[in-house]
Amino acid sequence: MSLVLYGSTISYFTGKLEAALRYKEIDYRLEPMRSRAQRGLIPQATGVFQMPALQLGDGRWLTDSTLILQWLDQAYPQYPLLPQDPVLRFVSLLLEDYADEWLWRPAMHYRWHHAQDAARLSRHISEELLSDMPGPLWLKQFFVRQRQRHLFTVGDGVNAHTHAHVEGIYLNTLAALEAMFANRPFMLGARPSLVDIGFFGPMFRHFSQDPTAAALMQARAPHTQAWVARIWASRGSQLQGDLMQASPQDFAPLLREVGQAYLPYLLANAQAVAHGHKRFDVVLQGCAYRQVRTSRYRLLCLEMLQHHFAAASASQRVGLDAILADSGISAALRAQLPAHSGVDAATHSAFSPGLPMLGL
Repeated sequence: MSLVLYGSTISYFTGKLEAALRYKEIDYRLEPMRSRAQRGLIPQATGVFQMPALQLGDGRWLTDSTLILQWLDQAYPQYPLLPQDPVLRFVSLLLEDYADEWLWRPAMHYRWHHAQDAARLSRHISEELLSDMPGPLWLKQFFVRQRQRHLFTVGDGVNAHTHAHVEGIYLNTLAALEAMFANRPFMLGARPSLVDIGFFGPMFRHFSQDPTAAALMQARAPHTQAWVARIWASRGSQLQGDLMQASPQDFAPLLREVGQAYLPYLLANAQAVAHGHKRFDVVLQGCAYRQVRTSRYRLLCLEMLQHHFAAASASQRVGLDAILADSGISAALRAQLPAHSGVDAATHSAFSPGLPMLGL
């Protein structure tokens, strides 16, 4: 029996999981949540409204795309996504988390702060996910735009003072990826890996399709645009060659962004959780973000990265320090956290109820 993926055809994380299932040649069916009854399935089955969710043939449910990818590699080991080398495996986990949780910010900004994009996407969401909700289409679109901006942009520290920095996250990422794909088809060589799938999430359903961001990709990063299509078309049985055995030097720009912006944000968020704050201020790369929403889920992300780092052997941590120390990442991974998410990072799995997060 095929797997059932509950999600949306414009969802960041739904597209990410679809790419992995397609590459690993796992039979699945996408089930868009068009009705109230369908939308209620996920929280009823998993305890959280976290999209997408994957239902297995035996009736079990999985949530959290990062954990689902790791489970898929164990359950369907052919065409693995995770590198065998422990050092490269950790770097891949780190960058996949960065792509999920930090590129989210510019992805939501471009989608909801540019009029053409907001009009197009609010209509799509209204027609796909709110089709059974009473009321005229224009009112549904207004509701969607206001909700998304409240939760994920203006309501999360993204405003006129931070727009340039937020857009710089996307442009810097494009430049780093473009340099890679000018020389090789995928981020770790001849076939897709976890890090490709992680970056594919925002690059596919947001940056390569939403009008404003897509125009920038077409103008600045044609190799990256081709990589997006290449990932979507990739099938494990049709590709030859293996993954690299070491972290490539051209990962350095992305790792600097992780060390200079993403991990400082995660540490500031941890401090806010510890003090019971619902919002916090933080300065990242000289840009002041005000009234950023506190996220216990992202505290869990930091705990899981620290858990993976601590699980490495002494010799592996020496190798990781050689790659990560200059970016400031090693220090953040060793930092004593002032709060706990409430979830055991060592035992948390895709079958565990997660912490809710939903956005399009």
